[in-house]
Amino acid sequence: MLRKKLAVLFAAAMVAATVAGCGGGDAQTAAPAADTAPAADTAAPAADTAAPAETAPAADAAPAADTAADTTADGGVISVGYAQVGHESDWRTANTQNYQNTFTAENGYELQLVDCDNDNAAQLEAVRNFIGQELDYIVIAPIETAGWDTVLQEAQDAGIPVIIADREIDADASMYDAWVGTNTKNEGITAGNWLAEYLGGKEANILVIEGTVGASATLGRAEGFNEVAASHSEWKILDSQSGDFTQAGGQEVMESFIKSYEGQFNVVVCHNDNEAYGAMDAMDAAGITYGVDGDVILISFDATHDGLQYTLDGKINCNVECNPIQADVVASVIQAMHSGSAYEATTLVNDEAFVAPGITSQYATTMTDEVLAGRAY
Repeated sequence: MLRKKLAVLFAAAMVAATVAGCGGGDAQTAAPAADTAPAADTAAPAADTAAPAETAPAADAAPAADTAADTTADGGVISVGYAQVGHESDWRTANTQNYQNTFTAENGYELQLVDCDNDNAAQLEAVRNFIGQELDYIVIAPIETAGWDTVLQEAQDAGIPVIIADREIDADASMYDAWVGTNTKNEGITAGNWLAEYLGGKEANILVIEGTVGASATLGRAEGFNEVAASHSEWKILDSQSGDFTQAGGQEVMESFIKSYEGQFNVVVCHNDNEAYGAMDAMDAAGITYGVDGDVILISFDATHDGLQYTLDGKINCNVECNPIQADVVASVIQAMHSGSAYEATTLVNDEAFVAPGITSQYATTMTDEVLAGRAY
């Protein structure tokens, strides 16, 4: 454990002068994996709606490190605990599978992955169990942003490095060792800028189905989209409620919206694909048309395979990606930590955005069969 602590301290000291904390600053990231898209394609916000410097995408995400067993510092197996949010969406399933495919025995790892079922208390308990087992590294995809200081201090006291992944937390960057994830505020800005481009000055009466309350993805997407909406006097957000990132939640919220705002809305924004599927079910049942040829513009986030199929079919107008393929980047950080090498304290996994056929946009790629065939998730 002492050897591990010294290695992490050495690596952190090497990068302290050049690397910013979570989501911030001028940190440089390494070249992208082959299937990640450059940030320039995904979010080119208008000058008055651009993300601030501390949240704008950095250079592309780091490539996978050589994670073979013989690359470990002492020739042994590296134990990693991953406290996963749950299984609430297709995105989360793809993210879990990515970790299971990356942190394998063949690659020199022993992975303990705990599905916390969207239960914040269960996630804190899972992290404490990892600490009690004296695992080499802990990775957390936080369900909620708040309440992490105590358990992170416990991990520090035990000399176990912690990587925050996918989402963000309300804690000083000194409380954890690295962060890997996407820029969710910029995703919201991209969706807003696309809608402004698509409407061309027309009125928008908008209903929003948000993600899980307190999740950084929910907060970021809402903040980014609302920032753009505030600059358009012809837009009105009629209502915004949580669908908890689930299809059932999306359907329930949309059914309620239809009762309250029938005939009053022409835009629905869903914070992930599964919520969009639920909203589509509710609108189908109510005889409301949506998509390219419909009365309602439908915007979604995540860009999972099924979500992009609906985009290709013209049912979803715009789908903004949140890339779930992050485990290779996390593995490269762990390998650097384990060998005592310099590593990036903040790495942005860049996203792309997609629009239905017949739509052209400076903010998104038009969906084709070829684009869909190239998606791994």
